[in-house]
Amino acid sequence: MTFGPILSLALSAVAVLGVITSTLYSLMVAMAVRRFRRRAAAASRDFQPPVSVLKAVHGDEPDLEENLASFFRQDYPDFEILFCARHSDDAGLAAAGRVAARFPRIPARILTCGEPPWPNARTFSLEIMRREARYPILVTSDSDVRVAPDYLASVVAPLRDPKVGMVTCLYRGVTRHGLWAQLEAMGMSVEMTSGVLVAEMFEGMRFALGPSMVMRQSTVEKIGGFEQVAQYYADDFVLGNWTAAAGETVVLSTCIVEHHVRSADFKKSIAHQQSWATSTRFSRPLGHLGEVLTYAVPYGLLALAVLAASGHLALGLALVAITILNRVLLCLLVAGCVVRDHAAFRKAWLYPLRDFMGFCFWIRSYFGSRRLRYRGDPYELLPKGRLRKLAQ
Repeated sequence: MTFGPILSLALSAVAVLGVITSTLYSLMVAMAVRRFRRRAAAASRDFQPPVSVLKAVHGDEPDLEENLASFFRQDYPDFEILFCARHSDDAGLAAAGRVAARFPRIPARILTCGEPPWPNARTFSLEIMRREARYPILVTSDSDVRVAPDYLASVVAPLRDPKVGMVTCLYRGVTRHGLWAQLEAMGMSVEMTSGVLVAEMFEGMRFALGPSMVMRQSTVEKIGGFEQVAQYYADDFVLGNWTAAAGETVVLSTCIVEHHVRSADFKKSIAHQQSWATSTRFSRPLGHLGEVLTYAVPYGLLALAVLAASGHLALGLALVAITILNRVLLCLLVAGCVVRDHAAFRKAWLYPLRDFMGFCFWIRSYFGSRRLRYRGDPYELLPKGRLRKLAQ
């Protein structure tokens, strides 16, 4: 492959710029990691009011019972757990019932909501449970999340400050499946965590992460209930954004939860990751656009191609080596020092591939389809991240 002199110069400039910006980004992540770890060392857990845990379920899934059981094993004085699905014969509700029977001392209730009238079915279940909850503090968490026994004590503690309206958590991806699921899990543990830490360092938390959110009833009511975010795919992002806009503080907890990857095969894993990249493009367009400067390996490969074609192979190899080392070190830092993802730490050599995949998802978010599937139902993404449910 040959390039004209002007094109070669332009592509070389883009490649070098990308290597520089991705290196600077990694340095910013390192600063954010240090800041996060300092806060984790000073975290307090001495505020423990009664709370209602809301768990929306939909069908069976791998490890569901153990995920749910982790919420019953909390070292916390007073809490209840509510489960909700569309129909009483839902396999997820049956699993919840079996788990609740193993922990008779923990108050648990099972609810049904029927077919959701809102595009985002999860928010409808949350609203039904919110109205039935006994306590003024709500803890919401996805069914594919598993937590440690100190989870509730950790995530509720920041609400001691009356200015805090929401608390959310970072998470590590967990899977027992093959390569593609492992790469998806690494994206959760490293790429997602890096972006969240840098954003929180520069502008504070103005969004939330769906696997774990803690809210006051009064905060949810202030923004109009879960119904107000039912038109959005990334309802977690919108809930946090609107909470911050309402003048209440959103706190990033130092607690780390496990997010278990459901997708075992290539096609489902790629579709799931692409859906989130496309959703991010619509939910926060400027931030998503800026993500192009955070990737490293694509710029290293571009440098290798252009410089090799112009007779500077050694320089091209040096730049691609820099970007690969950049991503390996980033993975080791975030997986080892923040989310404690031992699997990602051991396989950090794979993360450059995940970095390249992330860039591909970013590109396709601008040119691919707006259609996606969630829990088996088809949807179309509209401007600002809104949803339109499609006919089957």
